[in-house]
Amino acid sequence: MIASFIWPLTRILGLIAIAPPFGNNSVPVQTKLMLGVMLALIVAPSIPPLTQADPMSLTGTMILMQQMVIGMAMGFIVRVVFSGIEMAGEVIGLTMGLGFASFFDPQTQGRTSAISQFLVLVATLLFLTLNAHLSLFAALIESFKTIPISTTLTMGFSFQKLAIWGEQIFIIGMRLSLPIVAALLIANIALGILTRAAPQLNLFGIGFPITIGVGFLMLSMTIPYMLLPIENAFQSGIDAILSLGMVAPPALVPPP
Repeated sequence: MIASFIWPLTRILGLIAIAPPFGNNSVPVQTKLMLGVMLALIVAPSIPPLTQADPMSLTGTMILMQQMVIGMAMGFIVRVVFSGIEMAGEVIGLTMGLGFASFFDPQTQGRTSAISQFLVLVATLLFLTLNAHLSLFAALIESFKTIPISTTLTMGFSFQKLAIWGEQIFIIGMRLSLPIVAALLIANIALGILTRAAPQLNLFGIGFPITIGVGFLMLSMTIPYMLLPIENAFQSGIDAILSLGMVAPPALVPPP
């Protein structure tokens, strides 16, 4: 009975500790633990029969570490989606000239730009509005069938799929930031032509306000059109979690 509860709880807590928004440092540890225990109590009676291993033995400890790694890998997939959105904000902020407008992010324990945090907040609200957190928990429960608890360390789990998923940071970031970066590139080309035609103009005096204004204007215009790509990114993350235990998973991101 202890093993049937502890091992699923370890996988669930591994996901909650990494996956946004549950893994945010602003979420109390007691809340994360209570959520994990509640899910484990729901999942434990429905999972397949567990292997006969003593939880206090070396084999039981290895199974415990295996479940922690699997749960953290699933949380890492969701974290990659939010990292791609953060990268889009970083690219937009640097192109606008707001690279200096940064502050300390307690989630990543590093520097982040204001535009990046704004997009992450929008993505978090969209994540909760679309009930993607419920789909995440459903995928977690389904993983106990595709990646069963076993004494085999690599039972149905592919680290190669997890590594390939890391490329989604750049794919998501470029897809979200490309329209704004293209508009800012056109603005910079226009400023370059204007400076060439009238050398007496102070480019640094008028260039930064224009690029920042164009960037905010394009950001306000493209935010409604970012919702569908962000939703598709969330769905791709859920599909990637489900495909971790499949032999031949479907393509994570369908070609355009």
